[in-house]
Amino acid sequence: MTPYLPTHGSTRLRVEHYDLDLEYKPLSGRLAGRARLTAVVGGPDLELDFGPLTVNRVLVDGRDVRYAHGGGKLRLRGRFRGRHEVEVRYAGIARPVRTRHWGELGWEQLSDGALVASQPVGAPSWFPCNDLVRDKAPYRIAVTAPSQYTVVANGLLVDGRTGGSTTRWVYEQREPMATYLASVQIGQYERFPLSVGQDVVFPSSLARRVEHDFARQPRMMALFEELFGPYPFAEYHVVVTEDELEVPVEAQGMSVFGSNHADGRRSFERLVAHELAHQWFGNSVGLAQWRDIWLNEGFACYAEWLWSENSGGDPAAVIAARTRARLAREPQDLRIGDPGVADMFDDRVYKRGALTVHAVRQVLGDHAFFAVLREWTRTHRHGTATTADFVLLAQRHTDTPLAPLFHAWLQETRLPA
Repeated sequence: MTPYLPTHGSTRLRVEHYDLDLEYKPLSGRLAGRARLTAVVGGPDLELDFGPLTVNRVLVDGRDVRYAHGGGKLRLRGRFRGRHEVEVRYAGIARPVRTRHWGELGWEQLSDGALVASQPVGAPSWFPCNDLVRDKAPYRIAVTAPSQYTVVANGLLVDGRTGGSTTRWVYEQREPMATYLASVQIGQYERFPLSVGQDVVFPSSLARRVEHDFARQPRMMALFEELFGPYPFAEYHVVVTEDELEVPVEAQGMSVFGSNHADGRRSFERLVAHELAHQWFGNSVGLAQWRDIWLNEGFACYAEWLWSENSGGDPAAVIAARTRARLAREPQDLRIGDPGVADMFDDRVYKRGALTVHAVRQVLGDHAFFAVLREWTRTHRHGTATTADFVLLAQRHTDTPLAPLFHAWLQETRLPA
């Protein structure tokens, strides 16, 4: 089965840990970095994904090695096998990488600061990596920036030291993370605590709107923990940028919204639920292959419906009926179980994925359905999974054959009755 992104990542390489030490200058956009990777190499060659920044030096196990850098790849000269410590030093003006299907992805300059939005292939814009969705690893991310800026990265803030006019922020993401979920957010932000382990950072001009629009997030967290199982990470950060964004962005232990998503009326609360749900579906339980993207987006979309029916809005069944009627008027030419790389983020993958989840709920009944969700997040916690894994798990909770249901919803282009 041909992978969706055959030029990204290597199955002969497994990264055990990333240690990133960055220095960023917001006015110029200059990013200087030192990346240390602990990696196990299963073949003689060592190749990393890395974008447009300039490589200055590469060391393997403390020794300089020759390398070639171009075409999005950093190729190390020599014969490598087994476990190695790889260090790459680099610098340049940070910019996103251009993609054929999704525009520019990765490190982006804001009006005043920076954000990272990498899904699915933007990670090499700011650090050398094995950009393979199933190759998850723990991270340490240190960022030095001017002291008036707040830096938010994945994981727990374990150190923050000011020296002169700059502050060094150090985060540790101890749970394994896919490269596309690694993130750094930089801006002149205030921080507002929502509850223990949850906060939101934002420009001071958005304070009233943000505090109102995210006030119910702790209730969402409590509901999702009841339905999906314990929250899988130590903390959850929300960043609201001064700039407008087309869509919110999920990262591991973090979500990023644009100023347009905080209007003071909770108009986008369903997206707050969507991004929070990704912490279970997509971040903790990650994808083993991109063709199963419906597992991420279908469950996150269905979490919007669950929040609605548990917070005084329309029940999931009503939203499902409305959604199905709308999908029936759209082209019937997409198999969401294998949508193809160009259509993997098509809205029909999200909405029909949620309808698939609802169909499973109808067959199993609520007791068994939510037991399946909790077992799913527990069994594959901090790992990866496939559609076949979910089908097998769901089937264990009913005597009704589920293969026809999953085939109709995931593999047929025509919308089921």
